[in-house]
Amino acid sequence: MRTRQMPDKSLLFTILALLIFGWIMSFSASLAYFSSYSYFFKQTFFICAGLFAGFIVLNTPISVLQKYSIPLFILSLFLLAVVFFPPPIGHTVNGSTRWINLVFFKFQPSELMKLSMILFMAGFLIRQEKDIRKPWKGFVKTLVIIGLADILLMLETDFGATLIISLTAMSMLYAAGVYLKQLSIVTSLLFIFVGIFIAFNPNRMARLTSFWVDDFWGSTDPKVHQTQQALIGIARGDWFGTGIGAGIQKYALLPERHTDMIFAVIGEELGFVGMLFVLLSFLFILLKGFSIAKVALQKGRQYSSYVVFGICTWFAMQITVNIGMNLGLLPPKGFTLPLLSYGGTSMIFAIISLAIIVRVDMENRTKYSKQINYV
Repeated sequence: MRTRQMPDKSLLFTILALLIFGWIMSFSASLAYFSSYSYFFKQTFFICAGLFAGFIVLNTPISVLQKYSIPLFILSLFLLAVVFFPPPIGHTVNGSTRWINLVFFKFQPSELMKLSMILFMAGFLIRQEKDIRKPWKGFVKTLVIIGLADILLMLETDFGATLIISLTAMSMLYAAGVYLKQLSIVTSLLFIFVGIFIAFNPNRMARLTSFWVDDFWGSTDPKVHQTQQALIGIARGDWFGTGIGAGIQKYALLPERHTDMIFAVIGEELGFVGMLFVLLSFLFILLKGFSIAKVALQKGRQYSSYVVFGICTWFAMQITVNIGMNLGLLPPKGFTLPLLSYGGTSMIFAIISLAIIVRVDMENRTKYSKQINYV
């Protein structure tokens, strides 16, 4: 007989604490330049929707997610194509076509693809173990799967999501210990391709090299302006910040202050202490997550282990890039900070993904639990 386990209190508390903290900081950042509380109410709705979906996931066996991972992946591919439908269905901003207009908010299929790729790839790796005698054949299948999503994402000009999804899938191959020779060869070629793509694309090259100008603070390049304002805000925050709501960089000086640059707002209003709280909270969640993946593997729950590893890898990359660009270490890119940045689709799927990690931990601690591998 199975003994139902409760969620890990420390992990659940940390996730909820970050969620509430982000809700407050997103409100502070957005109120500066919006004439109403509409963004606050929308963010509240997104968080509630994410918590509702997360609660459902907590009560859903991981084997069910495994069973429906293929239909979910196909649905994600379909939605990535739907964004190219003419208005009012497809929605384009600044030359990027990444959203589906759902009237109340704009749904971004790439966020769904980040999770569905992980769920699908975990099952695919288990199925491919039966065909390990033909490694190149299996590896080519893997590249085709990743390539289907990458092509659609590149057509949307969502280079950031393409990179995150591709590297996450590749890291899952590495963690599973399959196709290591093939992975090494193709990864090297991939980095060469990315280098060539950046070198021969003036816009990409400009965004990358803008941080290497001799006079960074004297530069008038708009690509450098965002980082300049973020660093000024963080410097103003010092150790304890100016206080919640008392920051001034968010008043038309700092672009994307409620989304991509929310960490800079935290640095200004709550100082080093606030930034340290965010960093330590994320570090705790990620270390806990990788530990859960390890335990799942030791218990023979390969699918669960691969899924949790994939989610933690995705979060680690996105968090690193977002904080790195807020600190001026990386060029600005459209990466939200999970649980903290304003956003509908990204918020909902971040909560769902973390709920999956909590669910796997619950199943790891359930006695006599058995996982079904669907082929």
